[in-house]
Amino acid sequence: MKNRKEIEEACELYHQLIINEDTSTPLSTKQSIKLLHDAGDFPYSKRLNRKQYEADLNNLQIELVKLQDDFLKKGKRLVIICEGRDAAGKGGAIKRFTEYLNPRFAKVVALAKPNDREQGQWYFQRYIKHFPTEGEIVFFDRSWYNRSGVERVMNFSSENDLAHFYQQAPLLESMLVESDIVLVKFWFTVDKLEQLRRFHERMSSPLKQWKLSPMDIQALDKWDEYAAARDDMFKFTDKKSTPWVTINSNDKRRARVHAIRYLLSQFDYPDKNQKLIGELDRNIVISQHT
Repeated sequence: MKNRKEIEEACELYHQLIINEDTSTPLSTKQSIKLLHDAGDFPYSKRLNRKQYEADLNNLQIELVKLQDDFLKKGKRLVIICEGRDAAGKGGAIKRFTEYLNPRFAKVVALAKPNDREQGQWYFQRYIKHFPTEGEIVFFDRSWYNRSGVERVMNFSSENDLAHFYQQAPLLESMLVESDIVLVKFWFTVDKLEQLRRFHERMSSPLKQWKLSPMDIQALDKWDEYAAARDDMFKFTDKKSTPWVTINSNDKRRARVHAIRYLLSQFDYPDKNQKLIGELDRNIVISQHT
């Protein structure tokens, strides 16, 4: 195991590079990931082999197409929330979920900050209008949980707003379930060094710079505040009927594969091939209710 001090020094190095907008690369991806593994923060010494990842992903996407076909025939409705720290891999996971689904019946919702009209509405109102009709699957790339995350940490909402949210969110989600809308809530988690490495990678790439916002930079010094916000979010909204499922996403390949595996494990559908789906890895998929 590496000395924890070495991990902390690597974190500080990336932090300074991002703040100073230095796009030189003092640590390679391989080096920084090795530091994470040696520190004992990830249960595997290597990332999932690319060949194995691509084979697993292909099999799982075949099963996703079957699942969507069953949803269309039976008129089922599904909402999938993808939350987590910045750069935890939410968008990449959603892309693999939806890659081969029929886009007419599978949509991704990623809302910008509320406009003037939306700010005068009930907090949940702008999300509700995106809920699915029969046969649809809707992915929320961040959701109403912005209130308990970034809005709380950055003081964009009051304590009264937050108290109402903790009270109302479980009620809203309970109503969804009672209305036969299936709700799946993923929390993608990532360690601090890996998050910083991904931030620096985004800053260094002309194709990824749009993913790194000024808000992300401001949040760099609020790691502990976001952890406390996450813990309170779980405390108030992790219910047996609408549980949070944590995906350990330090290895994006494993995270994507097992998020899809978890979703497929929740449904029965014609010609379901359990051999192709494979088994869940409880080092990657964590839920107190399953």
